Amino acid sequence: MLARRAFALINRVFPAADAYAHCDVPCGIYDPHYAQIAALTVVRMNQLIADLAPPSAMEKGERDKYMHALVRFTQTKEEHAELVKHEVRIIRGDFFKPDNSPDNIGEIVDGIMKTASKARQNIDAEAGDKLLDLVNQFAEAFWKAKGVATKKASSNQAAGGEFVVPA
Repeated sequence: MLARRAFALINRVFPAADAYAHCDVPCGIYDPHYAQIAALTVVRMNQLIADLAPPSAMEKGERDKYMHALVRFTQTKEEHAELVKHEVRIIRGDFFKPDNSPDNIGEIVDGIMKTASKARQNIDAEAGDKLLDLVNQFAEAFWKAKGVATKKASSNQAAGGEFVVPA
């Protein structure tokens, strides 16, 4: 009983401050760049899958090579679509608060979640492109909430595409 009163007094005199972090360590470091790279990877894997020509004479060696590449590209696409969802959930849950959230952040996040799932379920270049666009909208909202101006810049990657980055 005495210990409880002592802790209550300490809490009143020295109230705990809110801590915000992406990894449950209060470092305060957030950046949508990982989500953008993951979304661009989804785009690139769709491109590689589309360019993958099945062997004409399904010889075992050629068939195995084709199947191996198809499975690897598909697995990578799915892992990165899930990584997009993971990164966006963390920033949405830990960084955005009522005082810094744009009105449409819920709509953007919902779109990202659904589009990332669609990108996982199919070989769908349109879904990959839409995912990258939505993640860029999310990045723009993130940087705006931090008071940082943004611009679109080339990804400079084989997949093409652009990223929203700090200006």
